[in-house]
Amino acid sequence: MTETEFLARAHAVLETIERQVDDWNSTADVDIEASFSGNVLTLVFENGEQVVINSQAAMREIWVAARSGGFHYRLVDDKTWQDTRGGPNLEDALSQICSNASGEALTLKL
Repeated sequence: MTETEFLARAHAVLETIERQVDDWNSTADVDIEASFSGNVLTLVFENGEQVVINSQAAMREIWVAARSGGFHYRLVDDKTWQDTRGGPNLEDALSQICSNASGEALTLKL
C-alpha cells in the first residue's frame, strides 16, 4: 500500500469513528466531544478522559492513546486493523475503551 493509499484509508477510518461518536451522542446516554484536526481525532468524555487516535503514515499504522495504554494497529488482509502486539482489533479495542470511559456499553462499527 502506498503512503497516499494508506492516508486515504486511515482518514476514512477516523471519519467513521467521528460519525460513530456523533451517533452515540444521539442514541446513547453519553456526551463525547470529537475533535478532528489533520490526522488526529481526539475524543473527550464527560468525565474528562481523553482518547487520541491518529494515523502514522511512515509506519502505515493507526495509533491509539488512552488511559489504558498506547496501541498500534496495522491493516491486515486489506480489511481488519489488527493490534501489532496481538491484542484485539481496532474496532473491538475502541468499543471497550469508549465503553469504559463513558460508563455505557458502546459498540464501534468500522
